[in-house]
Formats: sequence, C-alpha cells, structure tokens
Amino acid sequence: MYQKIERGLEKYIFNSRWLLAPFFLGLVISIILLLIKFVQELVHLTAHVVSMSETDVVIGVLALIDLTLIGSLLLMIIFSGYEIFVSKIDVEDHIDRPSWMGKVDFSGLKLKVIGAIVAISAIHLLKTFVEIPDEPTPANVDMFMWKVVIHMTFVLSGVFFALMDKIASDTPSH
Repeated sequence: MYQKIERGLEKYIFNSRWLLAPFFLGLVISIILLLIKFVQELVHLTAHVVSMSETDVVIGVLALIDLTLIGSLLLMIIFSGYEIFVSKIDVEDHIDRPSWMGKVDFSGLKLKVIGAIVAISAIHLLKTFVEIPDEPTPANVDMFMWKVVIHMTFVLSGVFFALMDKIASDTPSH
C-alpha cells in the first residue's frame, strides 16, 4: 500500500518537471523580442552611419554585440536548461546540432551564464570608456567607478563559481 503511494508521489513529482517548459518557451519569445531590437538598432545604425561620429558608430556596434551575446546566452540557457531539467532534445542526427548541446551540465551552465554576464558587463564598461567626455564631472567619475566595481564583482563571482565547482568536483562523494 505504502509503496503504491510512494510510486505515485514520485511519478507526480518527476512529471512536474514539465512545468518548466513554458518558462523556456517564454525565453524563446524573449529572443524574438531581442531580434526586433537588434534589427531596429541595425536599421538606425545603417541609416545614420554617414552622419555619425566614429565614436557613435562604435557604440552602435557594441550595442549590436551586446544584443547578440544576450541572445546567445538565452539560447544556451534554453537548450541546456531544457535538457537538464525537462527532457532531452531529440535532434542528434541533425547536421546543425551544436556540438556542446547535451554536454553542458548544471555546473557548466552556471559558468557559461556568469561568463556571458562578465562579457556583457565588459561591453557596457567599454561603451562607458568610449563615451567619457574630455572634461569628466565628479558624477561621471562616480558612475564610471561604480561600473568598474560592478564589473569586477561579476568577474570575481565567476572566479569563485569556477573555484567552488573545482573544489566540489575534487571532493569525493560518500
């Protein structure tokens, strides 16, 4: 009697993983939204490139890179997260299947996410460098300092995540 209840409960809990599927579908919609902003930025950049300063073009290109990195991060989270938590994606024979697909575990996904966040933060920091006025005000200096502090926090978080994963993988499980 208790075994039947236990099996039923375990089956119910196991099947609850499908509740995450709508989250991943929502992230696919997020990529579509990013694509719309990417096209909007690209059209604006293309239409005004002749009249823009070199600095403005660089900032526009950095914005495109930023959107691309965020889209790539979302795709990695969708593929890996779905495969880790919901179900395997059955496209093994597809010629365009990414080589990393199905090989990223939760630990690897965390490191890839923090790595992408560091890269995105670096791009924002680079945009700030490019936009520094010739005569910086104390407010600009403070804002720049805080962006560097935040970026370094992301970098250190990434290093600590990697260190914790290394320690955990070297620790024998009992």
